[in-house]
Amino acid sequence: MDKILFLKPVLCERLWGGRNLEQFGYDLPAGKIGEAWVIAAHDNGSSLIINGKYSGKTLKEAYKEDYKLFTQKQYEKFPLLIKILDASDELSVQVHPDDNYAKKYENGELGKTECWYVLDAEKNSQLIYGHTAKNHEEFNKKIDNKEWDKLFIKENVKKGDFFYIPAGTLHAIGGGILIYEVQQNSDTTYRVYDYDRVDKNGNKRELHIEKTKQTTTVPFKKIVSDYTKTVKDDAVITNLAQERYFGVYKIELDGSATLEKNKTGNLFTVLNGAGVIKIDGQTFSLKKGDSFILTTACRNYELIGEMFLIGSYDRVQ
Repeated sequence: MDKILFLKPVLCERLWGGRNLEQFGYDLPAGKIGEAWVIAAHDNGSSLIINGKYSGKTLKEAYKEDYKLFTQKQYEKFPLLIKILDASDELSVQVHPDDNYAKKYENGELGKTECWYVLDAEKNSQLIYGHTAKNHEEFNKKIDNKEWDKLFIKENVKKGDFFYIPAGTLHAIGGGILIYEVQQNSDTTYRVYDYDRVDKNGNKRELHIEKTKQTTTVPFKKIVSDYTKTVKDDAVITNLAQERYFGVYKIELDGSATLEKNKTGNLFTVLNGAGVIKIDGQTFSLKKGDSFILTTACRNYELIGEMFLIGSYDRVQ
């Protein structure tokens, strides 16, 4: 059984995108590229596996054929979706539904709980994280009256910040921010405000006012993560989240470290630096932008080099 699988990302043009994803070594097509789906197995885009038994197949195809290589339990679909987002301009203010709502109203789609790690941010960058309404009546009234400045909660952001965003959380990434996103495997978004922008054809994007009212959690409650750190050899490992759907952690390496992973598949992206990973006597080179899965067949591995990685795994209850 393959113990490590490398993947080629899906690159997506977005109204708010730019060219910053080139720094990860990705061959960007022309245009505003806003998203790299670095580990994806969704109907709207699936990463291509580039080594091992499933080389040339999509992750979606491989998971359907042999789920036990990726997860301990069998899910209807691959549970997580990992992205890098280049927000050169503001994203729409939006909310995502939970599992129950999405299953009922979005043709069986999953809900979308997600989290963000800020890879870079221009000076004075902000994002929207939550709202001020105390009850649904106030929330609906502020939307109907378009009192956006009174409704949205804005937060200043800097490199290294982390945000956990459960389904039902009103949010938006601001311009000038580069994000690593771990989320449920869903592509369902309800926009409530889009800055009155138009696309290249002069059309405004669709808003989803009623669905936003139905799915947003009121009142908003900010969740602060407990960042526990452990040191293993030359690696500092920081726990970023252990929530209902996923666990997320970062590895900062300067030297070498022999590490042990849990039983499920772990999803990684090298976000800075370079080095190698050794598994059972085999050595694989790693560089910035590489994404890979350590499968259920892998328990122990060694990292060597100077690297910053983020890892994640499924915890769906």
